[in-house]
Amino acid sequence: MSKRDYYEVLGVSRTVTEVELKIAFRKAAMQCHPDRHPGDKQAEARFKELNEAYQCLCDQQKRAAYDRFGHAAFQQGGGFGAGEGFGASMADIFEDLFGDVMGRRSRSGGRERGSDLRYNMEITLDEAFHGKAASLKIPTSATCDACSGTGAKKGSKPKTCATCGGMGRVRAQQGFFAIERTCPSCQGRGETIENPCSACAGAGRKTIERSLSVNVPPGVEDGTRIRLAGEGEAGLRGGPPGDLYIFLSVKPHPFFQRDGADLYCRVPISMVRAALGGEIKVHALDGSEVKLKIPEGAQSGRQLKAKGKGMPVLRGRDQGDLHVQISVETPQKLTKRQKELLAEFEEESSLDTHPEETGFFARMKDLFGG
Repeated sequence: MSKRDYYEVLGVSRTVTEVELKIAFRKAAMQCHPDRHPGDKQAEARFKELNEAYQCLCDQQKRAAYDRFGHAAFQQGGGFGAGEGFGASMADIFEDLFGDVMGRRSRSGGRERGSDLRYNMEITLDEAFHGKAASLKIPTSATCDACSGTGAKKGSKPKTCATCGGMGRVRAQQGFFAIERTCPSCQGRGETIENPCSACAGAGRKTIERSLSVNVPPGVEDGTRIRLAGEGEAGLRGGPPGDLYIFLSVKPHPFFQRDGADLYCRVPISMVRAALGGEIKVHALDGSEVKLKIPEGAQSGRQLKAKGKGMPVLRGRDQGDLHVQISVETPQKLTKRQKELLAEFEEESSLDTHPEETGFFARMKDLFGG
């Protein structure tokens, strides 16, 4: 007898997502599980068929092979048995559905991983350019020295919880459902402490201020996150510590603005320099002096580029560029003689002297008349 298509068995389409596939399997398995139908061979065969289909399609490699070759992909020893994974009980499926809410995963020996910590660090753009070695003082939880993190008074040790037998969970049978909940005696830790440590009140950790060193690499941007593994909060009762995450924010610079690895700045120049052309000097973040040539007749908004004078690229050898935008400054507080000279210049000007202005008013005249 030929096997049915796995997608048909589970009642899903070939474009089904992993989440939809899992939901479809759970729903169908709950209905025909042998625990609900003891002695029913048809229900048992149906459950085996569902399990075989799901075990194939939930594995990305197996699913890809099945989509291409069908059942032939697993023949001649290349596949898996029809009953693979059949040992799952009704309680296991129910636990898979609701276990996270009910705390189904036991905590080995009551050892819980410590929480991750966050530290916000503000740096200057110059420090982001060159990098920085910083020293931090962070309040955190560390393993209690008096009890070595066990939470029990010196000379004693935690005992296995008598209520749950060290599992951290208790199970109650309600019909064919087996409902688990966190053990009320040990709060899911699997252990109880009869003589708690006086230094940490049985927690196995205490609050201290820790000094740490961190290297900020060159090229970091605003929002960059640095992870220090194992430098977070100590775990409960000897559990592994969490991590420390340092979030960087870069202060605004009074001269430069940043866009990725490129730097931008605005430089005002005189009307005469813009008209005749010339040279300006701008300081870059690396401390060097950059010379830029201004062409004759330069207009406001024109950009000049100094290649390789921007920010370093994080974890790379490249460097961005420095873009300098020209802003032509109109002279103010003119003397009488200066005004006379400008008036003479205006009289000597032709249509070619100010082509943009001349063209603008000519177009306006054509559009509106007059």
